[in-house]
Order: sequence, then structure tokens, then C-alpha cells
Amino acid sequence: MSTAKTDLYRGLAQELLSLVEGERDFIANAANLAALLFYGLPEVNWVGFYLLRQDELVLGPFQGRPACVRIPLGKGVCGTAAQRRETILVEDVHEFPGHITCDCASNSEIVVPIVDVDCLIGVLDVDSPLLGRFDGDDRLGLESLVETLVGSTDFGDWGSGTASTIQ
Repeated sequence: MSTAKTDLYRGLAQELLSLVEGERDFIANAANLAALLFYGLPEVNWVGFYLLRQDELVLGPFQGRPACVRIPLGKGVCGTAAQRRETILVEDVHEFPGHITCDCASNSEIVVPIVDVDCLIGVLDVDSPLLGRFDGDDRLGLESLVETLVGSTDFGDWGSGTASTIQ
């Protein structure tokens, strides 16, 4: 990871640990992480969560312009990342097959799945108006922050939908 990004994500990780200390509620922790990333990452225009409910992702806590409310599994960047359970980094969303446009200002995107034990909870979605905004350093940094979120959260009924154990 580059020195600047290492420092950026190290600082975000420390802030996240402070925010989740003593708080196990998923919605509260996700809302704080969305705000932390929206205001802490340069050149992003949307940060938020889509949460698994049956066979679709439903909009959760976010920062930015109003967004698409429901995304079917396997559709768009978010639905594909959820179905595959792997991070997807897209340099140009207009080139991604089946991209779902929620904000026409977004040009690049990174989506990190949220998995607790073997249950898919949802995804973290980060958009930017810049082409090629995200790289492998962002992937590592965001995946680490999601791991912290998962380790600091009691998910309760989240992830108990019929599609929560998809492979």
C-alpha cells in the first residue's frame, strides 16, 4: 500500500475502532462507517450499505444522494459482488455489464461483501465521480474496515434471509 493510503486507512481504522467501541448494533455501526468513509475518503460521491433480504439487496445506511432502493442478487456491481461474495473494483462503471445507474455522476465503484461466519449480510458500496478512482490499496483498506465492522457487530436477524447462505 502506498504511504499516503496506508496512513489514510490506518487513521480511518483507528476512528472506526473508537466509533464501534461499546456499540454492537449493526445499523448504528454501519451508519457511522458510512459517514466516516464519506467524509474521510477523498473524491467519493456516495458511500453506503445494501443489506440482504431474501433474494435482493435493500438500501441501508448511506451518505450521498438518494439511491436505488432494491438490487437483485447477481445484478449490477452490488448484486454481483454479493452473489460472488468477493470484492469488485470497477474503474469505469459504464463498461460494467448490467451496471445499475443510481447516480449519473458516479464513474467508478468498489463493492465489498459483508459476511459474518457463513452468512451474507450485504455489501459496502463506494462510488466516485472519477474514472479509475479505486485501486488495490483501496480494496485492502476497505476490506480491513469491513472486517472490523463484522468483528464489532452483533447481527441478530441480519443475514437470516433465505439467500443468506448462498455460495
